Amino acid sequence: MHEPILVPIDVPLVGDDRRKNWAKIVTNVDESMASGWAYEGEFIATGGIQDVPIGSIILTYGERGSRTNPQVEARVLKANSDGTLTLITSAKGRAWARTLRDQIVELLTDQSDAPITQIDWDPSLLRYTTEALKEELSRRSPSTGDR
Repeated sequence: MHEPILVPIDVPLVGDDRRKNWAKIVTNVDESMASGWAYEGEFIATGGIQDVPIGSIILTYGERGSRTNPQVEARVLKANSDGTLTLITSAKGRAWARTLRDQIVELLTDQSDAPITQIDWDPSLLRYTTEALKEELSRRSPSTGDR
């Protein structure tokens, strides 16, 4: 299995930086839970550039307001191959985790069922060295990799 292709994205800071905030690349959801603990995956830093796999589902969480009465907001984003993020959905309030759960499960299911789209030629291939292209050809078809 090969490494996923990473893309640099600017992970937004949701809420106030003086309050609780975090971001996570969601890889699985425990559907028996209705809290933020249902979301499994790797935490990533907010408010700056992070390298994530293309197509990642990113959950961001943040709070505004006072400690005794925080205003919660969570956003579900998808990392695009051009380094941009697409806002899929968001939720506010204390029920944010359950509100987003089914949509995130659906996104992850769609992602795992999606076939890899292959293209014949694209000018972006010019960015790769000849050696890198030969290595990829060799990986895909060992019998033709020495040509």
